[in-house]
Amino acid sequence: MEEVIRKYFQCWLDKDVDAVKGFFSEDIVYSECYGPVYKGIGQIIRWFEDWNRKGTVLQWDIKRVIVSGNIAVVEWYFKCDYEGNVDGFDGVAIAEFNAEMKICDLKEFRSKAEHYCPYGE
Repeated sequence: MEEVIRKYFQCWLDKDVDAVKGFFSEDIVYSECYGPVYKGIGQIIRWFEDWNRKGTVLQWDIKRVIVSGNIAVVEWYFKCDYEGNVDGFDGVAIAEFNAEMKICDLKEFRSKAEHYCPYGE
């Protein structure tokens, strides 16, 4: 599962839509961290192609992967240039895999990358 996740993240850096097609089940439900939900592989492909016409993923670093049963939890840092706006943030994805080792459900959650300790170290 971890290898699938790593290859999926890399395909965004490479803008490789053909690779994306192999990671998801036909009935995938993908919830992005800022609201959009894509249902089915057709919507995933359309989203990937549309997004990459307007943006470029500059960095998508995996900090940690935790696997339990058919679930992988991934902690990451993401940075992109989207229509001239460069932004980065921390995130977590929860990916559920089916029996064919394809992702059938993925949910992303986001956190500000600028963290601070209000009560000191």
